[in-house]
Amino acid sequence: MNYKNTHLTRAIIHLDHLTHNMKVLQKKAGKRPLFPAIKANAYGHDAEIIAKHLISLGYTTLCTAHLSEAAELVEKGVNATFIILSPTLAENSDYLLDYDFQPIVSSQVQLQALAQAARRRDKQITIHVKVDTGMGRMGVRPDQLLMFLDECKAQPEIIIGGVCSHFPRADENNLSFSKTQINTFTALKKETKAYNIPLYHIANSAALFALEEAHLDAIRPGISIYGLKPSVSMVVPELNDLKPIMSLVSRITLLKEVVQDTGISYGHLHYTDKPSLIATIPIGYGDGLSRSLSNRIEVLIGNERCRQIGNICMDQCMIDVTQLRGKVSIGDEVVIIGTQGSETITADDLAKKQHTVNYEIVTAISSRVPRIVAQ
Repeated sequence: MNYKNTHLTRAIIHLDHLTHNMKVLQKKAGKRPLFPAIKANAYGHDAEIIAKHLISLGYTTLCTAHLSEAAELVEKGVNATFIILSPTLAENSDYLLDYDFQPIVSSQVQLQALAQAARRRDKQITIHVKVDTGMGRMGVRPDQLLMFLDECKAQPEIIIGGVCSHFPRADENNLSFSKTQINTFTALKKETKAYNIPLYHIANSAALFALEEAHLDAIRPGISIYGLKPSVSMVVPELNDLKPIMSLVSRITLLKEVVQDTGISYGHLHYTDKPSLIATIPIGYGDGLSRSLSNRIEVLIGNERCRQIGNICMDQCMIDVTQLRGKVSIGDEVVIIGTQGSETITADDLAKKQHTVNYEIVTAISSRVPRIVAQ
């Protein structure tokens, strides 16, 4: 027996959709390499499952936010080149060397720490230098890039594997700011030609679809890998070809008849307006279904939309299934994200009601929800 099978709420991962999405992305990218972002547990989709499938498709350079994410994958047998997107502290330099990771670097402190650690071990380390063309987060200023590259070149232990940047607004319909960034970055590429840097990369998912001039030498797609749009406002026909690779499903654990004016869940946010049949399902904010969605969403049961009622609890929530009386049973499937019959609920639907983005919806699904590969 496998106790993990007892958890009734599950994230179903459709790897055939991942294969399809990578074909869509690669068609847009042409012959340029894609460096898929699998940070934050592959945006909640299970980094080990996603990484191993990407490698089977021929994608061997992967991006994580933190070195701990990449190290965990290496320990699980994932053999890839890892680019570490987020800065770390000097004390972690040896780990980067141990695993031959390629960190993105934009500070003197980290550069010197890496060089010193590599010198002690008689090793070299490949880095990617980040330039801030408009994100306002990490990255050296454009006017400081040449000086920073000179400092990198002065350290024989440092190999410059690439120069990169990032877009904050490439998912908007007004692309003027992003095009200014592209102009800045391409100008820097020309200015730094003498440094013989092999890769210049700036494009994310949004830029892959909307800004061909940003494709350059490599592309770092993220949300689109998982079949989700970078923004619901983007109007690019090819985005409609993407297929979400995750479905979030659960099962009914209890059915209960209640009388009119029965208060439901903590705080009695909802009172029944008639005699009602209430289903309980084992998903709550402890699983990643935000309490802020309480009384605002629907789920799919028996190919019909049914209202979630009352405050979402940590481990459970209640669904009004009065319309299904006589047709619904304990153990029936409940779809929170995905398709049942002719009805579909998307991560974007939940994001709109939560006033957030689809990234947060899928990434928030907690670790106690098993990720199961669809057969």
